[in-house]
Amino acid sequence: MDAVNLLGFDLQGLAAYCEQLGEKKFRATQLFRWIHQKGASDFEQMSDLAKSLREKLKGRAHIAALSVISEHVSTDGTIKWLFDVGAGNAVEAVFIPEDDRGTLCISSQAGCAVGCRFCSTGHQGFSRNLTTAEITAQLWFAEHNLRKRLNTDERVISNVVMMGMGEPLQNYDQLVPSLKTMLDDHAYGLSRRRVTVSTSGVVPMIDRLREDCPVALAVSLHAPTDPLRDQLVPLNKKYPIAELLDACNRYLEKAPRDFITFEYCMLQEVNDTPELAQALVKLLKGRVSCKINLIPFNPFPASGLTRSTNARVQAFAEVLIQAGIVTTVRKTRGDDIDAACGQLAGEVQDRTRAHIRMVRAPVTVAKSTP
Repeated sequence: MDAVNLLGFDLQGLAAYCEQLGEKKFRATQLFRWIHQKGASDFEQMSDLAKSLREKLKGRAHIAALSVISEHVSTDGTIKWLFDVGAGNAVEAVFIPEDDRGTLCISSQAGCAVGCRFCSTGHQGFSRNLTTAEITAQLWFAEHNLRKRLNTDERVISNVVMMGMGEPLQNYDQLVPSLKTMLDDHAYGLSRRRVTVSTSGVVPMIDRLREDCPVALAVSLHAPTDPLRDQLVPLNKKYPIAELLDACNRYLEKAPRDFITFEYCMLQEVNDTPELAQALVKLLKGRVSCKINLIPFNPFPASGLTRSTNARVQAFAEVLIQAGIVTTVRKTRGDDIDAACGQLAGEVQDRTRAHIRMVRAPVTVAKSTP
């Protein structure tokens, strides 16, 4: 029987596992703290666990990080890790340090099935969902690796954004236990306001997240009309803008913040005209409490798209700001190590060809809102 990776359990799941071993529930809390607060991977280190439990765990369980293929450090301090997830697949996580926070961008899938036009991973296709252990392992590794290099026992990562490779809400059952671990005071103790799930608009899962684990929500909007969004985000054909905005309003009833963040990738002469800015104002003003992030597009040949000029981005932003909508032009980080918006690269199995190639994943890695 294969050993169980304990990174795959939230506290409730770990308690159930300990009960299966004939142990009291409080042992799960002790074990959880050792794993996540102290970064322990050797059961012998866990000095307050009964020796009998440590012996049981040795034969049945382990705490297994992902194998690191590479690490790159930017001149601005951004760090990018490429993790091996087996079968020729790899995913990346990016740490963005700032004066008042440390943000980790995490992947939820190898590849992506949504197929957004401006996303190269969508052109490549979907490989597989990550397990809860593989999602949590990105945070576990990054947090304790950074503590060692900074020689501190204090928490380094204050914010997590599920904006890496993949659509998090299409891997819902594996995502939620990982989110619960991030929030748990016996693990990382992150605020719900500081954990963000980014989605292209999977409406039923937005409603489920609202009930199961309401964290901050970011929605990849990218267009103010259904015909244009149908072209850019094919999922819109299934869940059109009106349904998506209704789901956002329902989510706000239990959200930790009083606004939804809408991401808008700026594409030259596609979605960046003043007329479309006015249409976006008309769509959102008074309908959904929101903030808008305007994101520079990082081109790749298969998209047929180009990045909006700075002048067009600023003109678009001015229309929104004049209408009273809080708007940010997203600052990119880690450009020199291909860790900026849309530049994360992971080796994923190409479903249309027989070889493995490098792709760029649809990831925003930049300053998040506290």
